[in-house]
Amino acid sequence: MKSKTKIKKQMQKKTSSKLVDTIITAKKNKPWIKIAGILSGPRKNRINLNLEEIDKKVEDNEIVVIPGKVLSQGKVNKKIKIVALNFSDKAKEKLLRLKFEISSIVEEIKKNPEGKGIKILEK
Repeated sequence: MKSKTKIKKQMQKKTSSKLVDTIITAKKNKPWIKIAGILSGPRKNRINLNLEEIDKKVEDNEIVVIPGKVLSQGKVNKKIKIVALNFSDKAKEKLLRLKFEISSIVEEIKKNPEGKGIKILEK
């Protein structure tokens, strides 16, 4: 796990205000520091997952955190909450149509600062 100092140093290279806000918020909450470490690193370390890949890796009623982007290919057959840095437009549309609960990482940290019940999907 990265130190807060290393995260801060790497964060200075980021230009996206949404990404920087997410890193800062995650860094302040101990259970979420792993997310801050992934997001502060190189873009290649972020994970982009299709819905079918998410479905294979999770169980029912989990809160799934994806430190990257959710893509639209496939479908999810389990009742889960998906938290991600970004959603493709098609993926967001699909998930909302099927009444899945989705949110950004910052929103979820504000609702669940202790990180209870989260599962972080990584490469």
